[in-house]
Formats: sequence, C-alpha cells, structure tokens
Amino acid sequence: MDNFDFYSPTYFVFGKARQHETGKYAKQYGATKVLLHYGKGSVIKSGLLEQVKKSLDDAGIAYAELGGVEPNPKADIVYEGIELVRKEKVDFIIAVGGGSAIDSAKAIAIGALYDGDFWDFYVKRIVVEKAVPIGVVLTIAAAGSEGSPSSVITKDGNKRSLMFGSDLVRPKFAVLNPELPATLPPYQVACGGTDIMAHLLERYFTNTKNVETTDRMIEALLLTMIEELPKVVKNPADYESMANVMWAGSLAHNNVVGVGRSQDWASHRIEHELSALYGIAHGAGLAVVFPAWMKYTYEHDVERFARLAKNVWGIENGDKKEMALKAIQSFKDFWSSIGMPTTFEQINGKKEDIPFLAKNVTYTNAGDTVGGFVPLKEDDVVKIYGLMSNDK
Repeated sequence: MDNFDFYSPTYFVFGKARQHETGKYAKQYGATKVLLHYGKGSVIKSGLLEQVKKSLDDAGIAYAELGGVEPNPKADIVYEGIELVRKEKVDFIIAVGGGSAIDSAKAIAIGALYDGDFWDFYVKRIVVEKAVPIGVVLTIAAAGSEGSPSSVITKDGNKRSLMFGSDLVRPKFAVLNPELPATLPPYQVACGGTDIMAHLLERYFTNTKNVETTDRMIEALLLTMIEELPKVVKNPADYESMANVMWAGSLAHNNVVGVGRSQDWASHRIEHELSALYGIAHGAGLAVVFPAWMKYTYEHDVERFARLAKNVWGIENGDKKEMALKAIQSFKDFWSSIGMPTTFEQINGKKEDIPFLAKNVTYTNAGDTVGGFVPLKEDDVVKIYGLMSNDK
C-alpha cells in the first residue's frame, strides 16, 4: 500500500425527510446568502425546491436562484452563475439535484473567487486556492459528486469535456434522502448505478500491491450494486434498496476505497468525450466503454481480472484468462439487463468520429497518455473505441 493523505470533510445527512433540515446545516456552515442551483424542472415539479426554500426561510437565510442545469453541464451556465454570485454577494452555494448540478456548482464556486476564466482550472493551468463553500441536496444516486473533490464541465460547442479536482470543493454537507429518487425514470436510475460501478472499477484496477483492505471494500460495494441496482431500476420507490445504492454511490467516489493505491480513470476520460459529442448520459456511455477497455487491457494483469471474476461474479471455472474474459462479459450482460447500451452503435456513435474523439481524450494529459493501470496513447484509445462496435 502506498503512503496517502485522506481528507473527507463532508457532513452526510442521511434518511427520510432530511431535506427539511437544509437551512439548519447551511446556517451551521456560515451561510448568510445562498445561491440555489438546480436543473430544469423535476425539483420544481416534485416540490423539493420549495421545501429547501422554506428550510432556508426558517433559518433566516436569504437566497438567489439559478436553474437550468443540463446533463453534462455546460460552461455557459457556469459563467452565468459566477456573475450572479458576485452580483448578489452570495457566500454559500447549494446544489439541488444530481451530479450535473453539483459539478456546475463547484465550477461556479471556484470561478466566483478567481479573476480569470474558470476554465483555466479545467485545462490544468492553475491550482485552486479558494472557493465559495458548497452544500448539496441529492436527488439521484450516481456521480458521487456530493462527497467528491471533482467536477466535469463541457465547453466549446459540446466538443470538449474536462475534469478538475480539489478538496476545496468537497461539499460541506450533503443531504441524502433515498425517498427523493422515487419518481425518476428507470433508465436514469440505471445510468446512475452504472456510474457508481464504474467509479469502483476505476479504483480497483491498480498496479499497487498489497491493498487487500480496499480491494475487499470495492468488491463488497460491487456485490451490493449487483444485488440492489436491478431492484431500484424496477422500482425506484424501493426505499431500502435505494438507501443501499445511494450510500454505495457516496462511498464509491469520496475516495475512501481509493486511498493508498494507484487508480486508472482512462474509461472516464474516454467516455467524457462521448457525452460531450453525442449528448448521451454519462452512465450509459460508461456501459459501452468499460467492457471495451477491459478487453483491451486485461492481459496486463490477468490475476487481478481473475480475482474480480471469482470474488464478484463467482466464476471459478477455467484458467485465469478464461475467468477474466467471463468477468468482462458478465459486466456487459449485467448492464444490458438493466437497459444500458453496450455498443458504439447503440449510442449512435460514428466510426468517422473516432480519430477526433481519441485526440481529445489524450489532449490534456501529460505525455499524451491517459490512464494509470495501462497508460494509453492516442492510438490505443482509437483501438478501444473500435472494440465498442457490434462486430467486436
């Protein structure tokens, strides 16, 4: 196991009706004027936004509003939010929604206190030194952004999707009520659950030895997702199963299962470009990318893939290579069974776009490679996109 520092300051407020306590925790963390940041309608139609507003009113906290966040959040709304925070003298931001609202809120939080373009942080030119504090009222189990230090934003006419990370944008508190996703479409629930599984796999594929503690934690969380995710896809109102999925989502991405080990993250970079270009849900894209990435890289450490096969899928027959390939197929079959696409064609991908996609994947990475498990060059990424086709 490698040396590590671990800082996870988010205060989690979990359970039924906890959204009514939002004002209490905003006040506890020093808020006097809040920006409420949310999407395009579901939090309004459900009454959630009004509940959050009432809790702020009851706590004596003023607020401004900025709705309209889209999936794969765009830079345009970030610029709008930065201007609003400055104009209204906001000192706290609360994202009401899922990963998109939270990621956009994080970008606003760093941009509002920076003299230059917030995009500088995403193209790796500068380091975050200060940020407006953030809180979250979570509406979907998915991105894990409610406890993570990362944010992904799309810019340049949907053709560039980049990530940045800093502990300064970890939310101060996160309200997690497993009742809130009850009205979500099953497809959206499935996309969120796939994202959770991908966050676990990005950490599982490591070159660090003797990480038994976190290996077993990741395997346990994957087993939980395999058992509980089909239940909530079938019935998002299944509170107990959703509670397990929602908490798994937070544990998957606050990095408690990733400390002391190298991680990969190539699949996320490869997928971000699919979401940016084709406008697909992030989880749906990951269901397409991950089996192809695994097939391309499994021979780098067949033992690790065979361990995954045995401990997660119960596969023990055959040699290590056969076990590894069966595990890859098991993930693909599982995601297909919950309604996820698993091929390039199913997301309306175009083969002529692959060179453009691959160039963007490696564009911002030092040495023109991406990934920690197997460093990939642009040509490797081209081949992985090719493995996503129906005929592979």
